[in-house]
Amino acid sequence: MDKQITIVGLGAGDVDQLPLGVFKILTSSLPLFVRTEDHPVLSEIKDEIGSFQSFDSVYEMFDQFEDVYAEIAKKLLEEAEKYQHIVYAVPGHPLVAEKTVQLLLKEMEQGKVNVSIQGGQSFLDAMFQALRIDPVEGLQFIDAQDMKREELSFRQHLIICQVYDKMIASDVKLTLMEDLPFDYEVYLVTAAGSKYEDIKKVRLYEMDRCVELSNLTSLYIPPVKDEQLLYHRFSALRNVIRTLRGPNGCPWDRKQTHQSLKRYLIEECYELIEAIDENDIDHMIEELGDVLLQVVLHAQIGDDEGFFTIDDVIRMLTDKMIRRHPHVFGNVEAQNAEEAVKSWEEAKKSENRNESESLLDSVSKALPALSKAYQYQRKAAKVGFDWPDVLDAWEKVSEELQEFKKEIDNGDGGTEKAKEEFGDILFALINVGRFYEIEPEEALVMTNEKFSRRFRFIEQKARNAGKNLKSMSLAEMDQYWEEAKMKEGDRK
Repeated sequence: MDKQITIVGLGAGDVDQLPLGVFKILTSSLPLFVRTEDHPVLSEIKDEIGSFQSFDSVYEMFDQFEDVYAEIAKKLLEEAEKYQHIVYAVPGHPLVAEKTVQLLLKEMEQGKVNVSIQGGQSFLDAMFQALRIDPVEGLQFIDAQDMKREELSFRQHLIICQVYDKMIASDVKLTLMEDLPFDYEVYLVTAAGSKYEDIKKVRLYEMDRCVELSNLTSLYIPPVKDEQLLYHRFSALRNVIRTLRGPNGCPWDRKQTHQSLKRYLIEECYELIEAIDENDIDHMIEELGDVLLQVVLHAQIGDDEGFFTIDDVIRMLTDKMIRRHPHVFGNVEAQNAEEAVKSWEEAKKSENRNESESLLDSVSKALPALSKAYQYQRKAAKVGFDWPDVLDAWEKVSEELQEFKKEIDNGDGGTEKAKEEFGDILFALINVGRFYEIEPEEALVMTNEKFSRRFRFIEQKARNAGKNLKSMSLAEMDQYWEEAKMKEGDRK
C-alpha cells in the first residue's frame, strides 16, 4: 500500500506537553494537515512547522458533525493519494475522542490507506492531576456530541469532553438537569496541565453563561453522594426492593409470593384506572408507581428464587415491541392506526403460535368477565365470526331480552337458566358496544362512578335537611338525583 497518513496528537495544552517525537514529525518536510487551527501548540511553533492546511472551513459546510468528520476523512484520503505520505495533527491524543481518526482506521481495514499513529499526550492524565481524582474509583468519559442521558453514571467521576461552545454547553446542561439539581456544582476545565490551565467551579445552570469555552474545554461532574438525588432512576428502585426482600429487609416483603401479591396488583390497576378517569395527574403518578412496584416485586421474587430477573422481563418486552412493530423498526409501512394494528397482528401470527391452540387462549383468564367477553368477541370477529352489521347485534339484544323476560314470567327468577339468560343479555350488549369501540369494563366503571357521585349528593342533601334516607320517599330522593344531574350539566 503506497498511500500513508501519519497521525499525531498536539496534546491538551501548550508546547511543553508536546513529545519530542511528535515535534519532529510536525517539523518534517511532509505535507501537514490539522483538524483545527485553534490550538496553542500550532501558534507557538508556527515558525518551525511552516505552512499547513486546516479543516476549520469544513465545519461551516455541514449541520451535522458526522458529516463534518466524514468530509475531513474524505479530503485526507484525497491528499494522501496526491502526496503519497501526509501528516495529520489532531488535538490531544489521536485515539481519544477523535472521530476522524476512527474513520481513517476503518479505511485502513478496507485496504484503502496505511495509517500510522505516532502518539501525543491525552488530556485525561492532566485532568486527573488538575482535579485530583483517582479514576480507579470509577470513571465515565463521554463526548458531549454523543451524550445520551440514559447512559450517564452519576455515581462515578464523569468527564464530558468537547464542550467547546455555548450551544454544546447548553445542550449538555439541559440534559444533566433532567437528573441533577439546577445548582449542582460542576467544574469546567480548559487546557488542563498547561500554562493556560483554567478550572472554574460553577453551578450547573451557569455553565453556558459565565465561562469562556474553547475546543480544550471539558466538563467534570463529581460523583453524586446524596442518594436521594437519584431516587428517580430505575436502578434506585431496584436496589430498594432488593433490600426490602433481603436478609435484613422487611418481614412482610420477604414473605410475599407471586400468589399472595395477585390481589394487590389487581387493586393497584383499578386505582390507576380511577386516577385516569378523574384526570388527576398527581394521583396518576402515584398509582403508576404502585403498579410499577408490583412489577418490580414480582421480578425480585423471580430473582430470589433463581427463575428470572427484571432484566429478563425488560428484554422480552423490548424484543416483543420491536418484533411486533415492523412498521417502525422494519420495512413494513403503516400510514394510520388501522394499518399499524394490522401490522401488529401479522407480526403476532409469525411468532410460531401452536396451531392446535384456540384463538381465545391469548385472552387472559384473569380478566373481569365484561372485559373477557369483549376480548372473546374481538378475537372471533377477526376470523369473520361476527354480525355483518350492528343492526343485527341490536336484534340479538332484543331476542335475549325476550328470552330472559320469558324465564322471569315463568317465575324462574333465581334459577341457573335465568342467570344464563341474563348473561346472554350482557354478552349481546357488549357485542353492540364493540361495534362502537366501547370497552364494557371502562364504560361500567364510568357509570359506577356517576352513580356513586350522584347518590352521595343525595346523602349530603338529606343530611343538610336533617332527614334520614330511609324515611324519605322515592320522589324526594329522585328530586335530589335530578338536581345532581343538573349540577353536572347532564339532563339525562
